[in-house]
Amino acid sequence: MRDFAAIDFETANHERTSVCSVGVVIVRDGEMVDSFYSLIKPEPNHYDYWNTQVHGLTCQDTDNAPVFPEVWKQIEPMIKGLPLVAHNKAFDENCLKAVFRCYQMDYPDYPFYCTCIASRKTFPQAENHQLHTISALCGYTLENHHHALADAMACAWIAREILPY
Repeated sequence: MRDFAAIDFETANHERTSVCSVGVVIVRDGEMVDSFYSLIKPEPNHYDYWNTQVHGLTCQDTDNAPVFPEVWKQIEPMIKGLPLVAHNKAFDENCLKAVFRCYQMDYPDYPFYCTCIASRKTFPQAENHQLHTISALCGYTLENHHHALADAMACAWIAREILPY
């Protein structure tokens, strides 16, 4: 793909509405031209132990963070007219739709592509199709895995390599 926005969410608990951070990487004409990261006050505002174990975020990190609609006002103009790409789009797309519903926002039906699904076709022999594995196969070393911006960057790298034009 040449023009898209890679997006990644982390959640505070098992609820898809509990997005607590977001990372976005804008790719235009095959080049990463912009990025955005923000913590988000989750809804509901509590952290499950296992979620914190994955990404390291707690209430202390997000209690004073903006709520999702405030964050999305910054992201929306960046992604205007671009398809969204995520690694395991089922998770990120469901989070996005859930949080739009939670805040009674009109969802614009973003086109969404999945680098995980594409990686299964491109790398059927891979030991697994997790983000860090596939990014390495595409020549990118993912550091700080489960930080939303780091994961969005890895996803953008993969998408440039394996998603069709």
